[in-house]
Amino acid sequence: MEFRVLGRVEVVIDGRARHVGHARQQCVLAALLVDVGRRVSVDQLIDRVWGEHPPQRARDALYSYLSRLRRVLAPAGGAGIERCDEGYLLRAPQDTVDLHRFRRLLERARAVDDAVAADDLYGAALGLWRGEPFGSADSPWIHRLRHSLDQERLAAESDRGDHALRCGRHTRLLAELPARIEEHPLDERLVGQLMLALCRAGRAAEALDHYRRLRHRLAEELGVDPGERLQRLHQDILTGDPALNGGSEPADRGVAGALPRQLPPTVLHLAGREPELALLDAGLRILDDGPGTALIISVSGVAGVGKTTLAVHWARRVADRFPDGQLYLDLRGFGPDEAPVAPAEAVRRLLEAVGVRPERIPADTQGRVTLLRSVTDGRRMLLVLDNARSADQVEPLLPGSPSCLVLVTSRRRLTGLVARHQAQHLSLDTLTPAAARELVAVRLGAERAAAEPDAVTELAERCGRLPLALSIAAARAGTLPGLPIGTLVEELRDERHRLTALATGDSEDTDLTSVFGWSYDALSPGAARLFRLLAAHPGPEFTLPAAAAASGLTPVDTRARLAELVDAHLVRPGTAGRFLLHDLLRAYARARLATDETDEDADGAAHRIFDHYLHTALAADRLLDEHRDAVAVPAPTAGARPQPMATHDQAEQWFSAEHAVLLTAVQQAARTGFPGHAWRLAWAIGTHLHRRGAWQEWVETQRTALAAASDCGDRAGIAHARHGLGVACAWAGRPEEAHTHLVTGLREYGELADERGQAHTHRTLAWLAQRQGRPAEALEHAEETLRHYTAAGFVPGQASALNVIGWCESLLGRHPQALSACRRALDLFEQTGNRTGQAYCWDSLAHAYRGLDRNAEAIDCFQQALDLFRALGDRYNQATTLTGLGDGHAARGEHAEARACHRQALGILRELGHPEADDLQRRMTETAPA
Repeated sequence: MEFRVLGRVEVVIDGRARHVGHARQQCVLAALLVDVGRRVSVDQLIDRVWGEHPPQRARDALYSYLSRLRRVLAPAGGAGIERCDEGYLLRAPQDTVDLHRFRRLLERARAVDDAVAADDLYGAALGLWRGEPFGSADSPWIHRLRHSLDQERLAAESDRGDHALRCGRHTRLLAELPARIEEHPLDERLVGQLMLALCRAGRAAEALDHYRRLRHRLAEELGVDPGERLQRLHQDILTGDPALNGGSEPADRGVAGALPRQLPPTVLHLAGREPELALLDAGLRILDDGPGTALIISVSGVAGVGKTTLAVHWARRVADRFPDGQLYLDLRGFGPDEAPVAPAEAVRRLLEAVGVRPERIPADTQGRVTLLRSVTDGRRMLLVLDNARSADQVEPLLPGSPSCLVLVTSRRRLTGLVARHQAQHLSLDTLTPAAARELVAVRLGAERAAAEPDAVTELAERCGRLPLALSIAAARAGTLPGLPIGTLVEELRDERHRLTALATGDSEDTDLTSVFGWSYDALSPGAARLFRLLAAHPGPEFTLPAAAAASGLTPVDTRARLAELVDAHLVRPGTAGRFLLHDLLRAYARARLATDETDEDADGAAHRIFDHYLHTALAADRLLDEHRDAVAVPAPTAGARPQPMATHDQAEQWFSAEHAVLLTAVQQAARTGFPGHAWRLAWAIGTHLHRRGAWQEWVETQRTALAAASDCGDRAGIAHARHGLGVACAWAGRPEEAHTHLVTGLREYGELADERGQAHTHRTLAWLAQRQGRPAEALEHAEETLRHYTAAGFVPGQASALNVIGWCESLLGRHPQALSACRRALDLFEQTGNRTGQAYCWDSLAHAYRGLDRNAEAIDCFQQALDLFRALGDRYNQATTLTGLGDGHAARGEHAEARACHRQALGILRELGHPEADDLQRRMTETAPA
């Protein structure tokens, strides 16, 4: 079986060419053959076959063509078209496609040392061409690719010509080159080969005549002179340079000498970078379209993320597309000791690499830049400029030829290249969890990784899915085959020593502390200090106001320093104006904070950060429940700058965005000597956690708060945290533990003579008693709640107590008394503007009406409560109210409406992970119609 596209599109099976179909169907087959063995999406196929103007039923037509092509391929047995992931692939060995065989033969020809073998390989490769690529098949994509392949063929023929000159076979070229020059009269490389062949054949005058004719033609048609290389060859022929003789290497290796192939070695397996490789491949297609200037792609990312590995791996994969050579230059933008390579020196190294003799390299930088652009003009070359420090360092090295591709890696974003040269930018992120595990498995062996899958997963996360860190960890484990992966993971769990554990000890290049330090040392003093102080932030994300609190500066000044950190990839921009500091970079920042800042400055940054979150959380909580009992809080320290907000929605959005940060802040404040911040912040986020249904997180947060307040002997903090823990345990389904904490908290509030604290705790005990089926005990606590709130003169609390009394009366079957108490409560809540209290009152009134069998009025009350809970964003109480509303509809025989309400309630409870979801599900199952 054989597929042919270097000429008419053909499928040959058992020596017989089979009919592929009309031109459009041939185009579909070509679109698959170019990427044989790789998925081509449906959208890509449509674009390749029809371009920007596909017919209305393009997909239907495409499916029809694919079906017919499957029938064409069916007799082959070894090939077929398969559907996969919203696309198709043609499964067949690459060497069965003449295009890929052509490229593979060329790659071997350019690499082999044996002159005869190389000549045979060049001949075999060029012998695959049967005419114009793709025959009569045509589309904009085919047209572009056909032009690109013609260039590849021309480059291959020129490479073969260079090889012939190196081997002294110039006589053969004298017969071949004139016809090719007739087709490409302005190709300086071909003319140079012919001039050298004529000179070696003793026909120097003819060689000079060809030069004069080309120079005249270039001047007439383009208004330019021949390139620097050809001019030097012309001068060498005029002066009779002996190096032009066949027995010596030609004077200008750029014309007929060894081509530069400088790409360093790469990894055997590149894990998890398929999307990035696809983006680079797309850039190569842009180059094939001929942008009119050199294509530049910059790859940026944090130290250790694998920029160089990706660049070199991809460059080696596409090296055969650049027959005039592949250059590599480490610009040393970030390193231990050496200064970055100066532009003049960098240009000199590139000139020498492309064959310019040292004595011909100009002394001044601009002269070198001009010469570099001259000698690369018209060449199809790949330049990998690694580890660049700035756009200014890169710009002098850029060729002007539209057939060159420049791949730049840097720890900075190099926005100057994007702005001034329209560079394509690729920001390289850490690996996905799956790719990180794959990298570990590749380095350690699949069997060893499979034996400890949980340890491999944790190892990937402890290394922050940073390729360099993963490689170091895997190298350590790999050199000790008997070491369990779990033992290494245990070592990495200690954040204080994690960077030490991720060092090989034999090279600064594989020491994360050194690698990160090179980026840090390049920062301005202000940005470096902000980076250090961000170590005090609880993470994992932060906003500009939080960064300003860390620095103690204004948001405007902080923004400039933060932009520098983002540019250096020491901080990563997230979504919705947030920023991220990688775990390992946080560890490095923490180390620099300890060594470069005084304890007083470090504590000051932490104090400002905790004040920022505490006072912002207090303001947001007040918007969620404007009449919630307050706690005494000291004024924020200078520079903390709480984040202003004015609406309920803003408060909800802030709490949702900062949820993980706030939980970590409570833990970190307790651990680092800020117990007052720990218990107050835990109190401030209680309403948010309650409405989110985050019961377990609420319990853990309050446990931390209680421990922190106890450690410092803060009696008010102990009482508040104890009460908060009791409430959280009750909601988490731990009634006995909740009762113990609440009774203890009640005694502690009493010792402090805190009337509102006692009232609040009695109210919680009333709620807990009624949930446990003890309504009489609940009523006693509710009446005590009213007594203490009345003594405190707190009207919203009195309203709340009356509502609880009404609820308990209803549970005891005294529904008229319940209605009276709840209406009094509703009046007070309306007077104070407390929407949360109003919602609870409407819910209580609805249950009282249900008890009186006045279901229509109950439904109206439930709807009032539901509307308010929805406006407040209280999801749990939306669910309980929807359950009651459904029960009210069921009591009236409105079963469809009842089921709709219950389904909505169940959906919310499932999302919250609330245990009441299972009870409601059972009820719905039992009452479902047969």
